[in-house]
Order: sequence, then structure tokens, then C-alpha cells
Amino acid sequence: MGMSDRLKDELVGAAHALADAAREETLAWFRTPDLSAENKLASGFDPVTHADRASEARMRAILADLRPEDAILGEEFDAKPGTSGLTWVLDPIDGTRAFLSGAPTWGVLIAVDGGTGPILGMIDQPHIGERFVGGLGWAELSGPRGVSPLRTRAARPLGEAILFSTFPEVGSEAERTAFHRLAGMVRLTRYGTDCYAYGLVAAGQIDLVVEAGLQTYDIQAPIAVIEAAGGIVTDWRGGPAHHGGRVLAAANRAIHAEALAILREAPEG
Repeated sequence: MGMSDRLKDELVGAAHALADAAREETLAWFRTPDLSAENKLASGFDPVTHADRASEARMRAILADLRPEDAILGEEFDAKPGTSGLTWVLDPIDGTRAFLSGAPTWGVLIAVDGGTGPILGMIDQPHIGERFVGGLGWAELSGPRGVSPLRTRAARPLGEAILFSTFPEVGSEAERTAFHRLAGMVRLTRYGTDCYAYGLVAAGQIDLVVEAGLQTYDIQAPIAVIEAAGGIVTDWRGGPAHHGGRVLAAANRAIHAEALAILREAPEG
């Protein structure tokens, strides 16, 4: 898809505006007494749902002003059709359990889908103040240590790799079997970092993220960021992953191929 520099600047500017607004809405609830009390009560008004919806509603309002012809696909509200050929894919809080727990590994995911997958993505962690951005020709991290380019790790043997996943009980029984076979072959496996793990791949800190059962809005922003930083993201058969499902994110093609050879053995379904 050909795109003018002006349109690129507009999309990047809009994405930053969305992320800034989502930071305000989510941090209004993160680590607050109301949130922890409601977590213990586990009934009535749900502040995590409120934070989710408030975050997405703010982002949708900004898009209605800045990009009214674009479509929107978000987690919390109905899809909005558009006429521009571009779709904003929004996850207002990816990592609800981390959000509830006060752990700073949740994030706001923002992507622009050009029709065949994401062309721009942001992984924003409001509490830490880190923003991973990738697509349209560049990839960078901004945060407490300033701004730096994102670049994935160079190839290394699988036995030296660091693997992340959100839960040890990945997907179905067959998917768990394939995942744990892979986990048994790497140097280090870590769990529970939600979308932040994808940022770590883009930043050159880790080698692999493996997930199953993802939604479109869970993965589009990470795909854009990781691929712009030099990595590769596919499903467990090596095909496109931008509609979710089983996902393998890798720092480079060599380690992706090694991991894929193992994950391919999980039967479909």
C-alpha cells in the first residue's frame, strides 16, 4: 500500500494521541484502593472493566475527531466500519490480571491495519512510561531512559534462548505438549508478562514468545513493533498471525525456524 509522508505523520501522531489518552484513563485506576477492594469483593461494579471501557472510549473519541473515515476494531465495543481502507485495532488493557495485581506488565495496544495486516503498532506501558513503536519504516522505544532504536537479538542456538508465555497452561492439551517440549529445550522460560514480553523481543532482550488463543487486538500491535525491529511473527504453521490464534514471535528467522519445527507438531483444532 503506497502511503504519503503526510499520511504516515498523521497516523503516527494519532497513535501517540491515543496512547497518551489511554495512559490517563488506565492510570486513574491502576494500584488504587478502589481497584484492590473490588478485586477482593469480586462482585458488583468492576473497576477493571471500567478502566478498559474508559480507555477505549477515549481512544475512539479521538479517532472520531482525527481519523473519522477509518474503521475501528476494539475489545470493548462493537466494530466501527470505515471507508479509508485503514482499521485501528485497539486493546485498551492487555493483561487484565496483571492490572488487577498491580504488576506493570499490562499495556495498551494500538495498531493500524492496512488491509492485510498491521502497518503501525504501539505497545504502551503507562506506569513505567515505556512506549514501543514500530512500523512505517522505523522502530523505537521511548521511556525513562530517553529514546532509542529497537533492534531484535541476533541469532543464537535454541539452547541459549529465552522464551516467554503468559501462562504455563498454553491453549489446549496438544498445544501445551508442544509448548512444553520447546520450553524444555531453551535456556530460560518465563511466564506472566502479557504484552510486555513482545516489547522485550523488539528491544533485543529475549528470543521467543509463544501463545495460543489470542484475539486480533492482542497481536496486531506486537506484530508491527517486532517486525519493524527485525523480528518475525507467525502462527504455529508459519502463516500470518494477525487474526490471532496460535502465535510464535521470534527475534530472527533462524530461531523462528527452530521453534517452528517443534510447534508445527501440535495438531490443528
